[in-house]
Amino acid sequence: MPDQTPVLECRNLSISYFTRAGEIPAVIDFNLKLMPGEAHGIVGESGCGKSTVALAIMQYLGRNGRIVGGELMFEGRDMRTMSAEELRALRGAKIAMVYQEPMASLNPSMRIRDQLAEVPIYHDGASREEAYARAEAMLASVNLPDPGRIMESYPHQISGGQQQRVVIAMALLSNPRLLLLDEPTTALDVTVEAGIVELIKEIAARFGTSMIYISHNLGLILETCDRITVMYSGEAVEVGDIRTVFDDMRHPYTRGLFSSIPLPGADKNAHPLVAIPGQLPLPNQRPPGCNFGPRCFAFKAGVCDSGAIAMQPVDIGAEHFVRCVRWNEVDWRAARPKADTRPPVEPGDVVLKVEDLTKHYEIEQSALFVLGGKTRTIKANEELTFEAREAETVAIVGESGCGKSTFAKVLMGLEEATEGGIYLGDLDLAKLPVEKRDSKTIARLQMVFQNPFDTLNPSHTVGSQIARVIRKFGVETERERIEERVYQLLDIVKLPRDFARRRPRQLSGGQKQRVGIARAFAGNPDVVIADEPVSALDVSVQAAVTELLMDIQRDHRTTLLFISHDLSVVRYLADRVVVMYLGQIMEQGSTEQIFSPPYHPYTEALLSAVPIADTSVEKRKVLLTGDLPSPANPPKGCPFCTRCPYVIEGLCETRVPPNRRMADGHYIFCHLDETTLNDMKPVIAVKPERDQTLA
Repeated sequence: MPDQTPVLECRNLSISYFTRAGEIPAVIDFNLKLMPGEAHGIVGESGCGKSTVALAIMQYLGRNGRIVGGELMFEGRDMRTMSAEELRALRGAKIAMVYQEPMASLNPSMRIRDQLAEVPIYHDGASREEAYARAEAMLASVNLPDPGRIMESYPHQISGGQQQRVVIAMALLSNPRLLLLDEPTTALDVTVEAGIVELIKEIAARFGTSMIYISHNLGLILETCDRITVMYSGEAVEVGDIRTVFDDMRHPYTRGLFSSIPLPGADKNAHPLVAIPGQLPLPNQRPPGCNFGPRCFAFKAGVCDSGAIAMQPVDIGAEHFVRCVRWNEVDWRAARPKADTRPPVEPGDVVLKVEDLTKHYEIEQSALFVLGGKTRTIKANEELTFEAREAETVAIVGESGCGKSTFAKVLMGLEEATEGGIYLGDLDLAKLPVEKRDSKTIARLQMVFQNPFDTLNPSHTVGSQIARVIRKFGVETERERIEERVYQLLDIVKLPRDFARRRPRQLSGGQKQRVGIARAFAGNPDVVIADEPVSALDVSVQAAVTELLMDIQRDHRTTLLFISHDLSVVRYLADRVVVMYLGQIMEQGSTEQIFSPPYHPYTEALLSAVPIADTSVEKRKVLLTGDLPSPANPPKGCPFCTRCPYVIEGLCETRVPPNRRMADGHYIFCHLDETTLNDMKPVIAVKPERDQTLA
């Protein structure tokens, strides 16, 4: 309502950090108006100022951070004028925050009940008994099973999804007017993420809570928010309601973000992703005029770089604003960034064959006293069978604990298989540990890891780390030839040759991942295992690294095993998909077969959980209940029966399902008959009447 007081209002807010090098402007001229019950999303790449805005709202900027301009109004009062005591009373009571990593918000040495009880005791003066009762009721409200048991648990005794629900319950215990969510689902599996997102929406509607949702995931913002602010290099560059910005974006940076994410219309051959060129400028090295100017397809010298640029209304009365002087000169349909189309790669012969691979861990009694004092068998992988061909990308997907990484460890020789085989050509790797493999075999199998920060030696130069691999695997032996090979690899991953003399600390996250890829390909491998290689990167960097992997694979005909939980990326780049759950393969087939009916019920739930940043997409909701069973005590029949919406009582929980052949290369491990499976409706559908402007 127009006469309502905004819950939060940022008016020309500017925030700086003060260092030995001087003042570093982190956020400039930021405006936001949040009404009661409204959800507002803030998106942008790392370093754009999203979290700084949240910390300013909480007044947690630290000793060297300061609001240097503008106003920060909470319920009509400027927070800058509040005393430290008033701010302490406000935090947790009227303003609460949910952070990205739930364990950072929970004390590992305290029971959940005592941590939750602190909120009503401190803010509302409740007795301990009343606080416990309110805490247990709130745990039930956030759909936690057996709240009484959770109350008595320590944080390490519950799963990541349960920890995040506890943190949300803690934030809501005093019924705050404003809830800040800073990447609250990034560390969670997609099925758990879907449940958390539904929970947040339901609770916000029930309590009338206003929300600010900070994320780099545009699909999540579409599903949760009413309005959106797109930030770039400390500035808001586009603001509007969700549908307007998603369908009629008017800033080149927003367009660049959407061109970097794999929407349903994207195709690695016909419609490749287009990464935003260049790098985000450092706060003390911003260009004159538009901060996005050096990376912008619509940049015009003398216009875009001739002074500060203010937000401009796109449509009068529509509350759609953009920080661009040329937005009304650009033909937005013709201005979509396009990449060159490429012919499909024909896969060659089978390079890697996995046959009935089983990996069990025997856990001794001393480690399992809490489970009754018996030795237990952890069934990490159970009879895995699939193939990977030359120049083919095979994706292995599933939730945490499904056995993806265990398989990778066995393949790399870090673990030995219990039974079965993994054949690289004629060589069985299943029980051949890495210390018994010759250098040629090790060179044929290389890995790109999830976190580029942890996989490079900080004390060695980039060139020396790549050169070590070349020398170790005997690719080149002469110093000059090794140096030239290092330069060639830097060329392949599109990094300047002078980066060979840099150390990892001098590189961005995306640049470090490119170095990791160069190192993986230095030994001319036949197979590269990429374990979540882009999940820690911003979307535009993610697009660049994804395209880089595809280019190298195309040129060298490398087989790529892509381990991921992000089905949007999998749909874009994989040729074939293996879906795993609790150590077993639930479904496998071509990407087209996996993403269209018939589905295994678990695949159906995974597809439904994927947030898609496209208003033209309609999704059928399939929410899973319950948690992943323990691999130490899996169900006797189908491993998915405890969470399956199609469960057949008396059958699924007692008998192992058949592995049904639905089509050539398409197998579903399920008790459902073929008619039921074939009658399944699509989970993801694109409205036919809508022009695919974002494809």
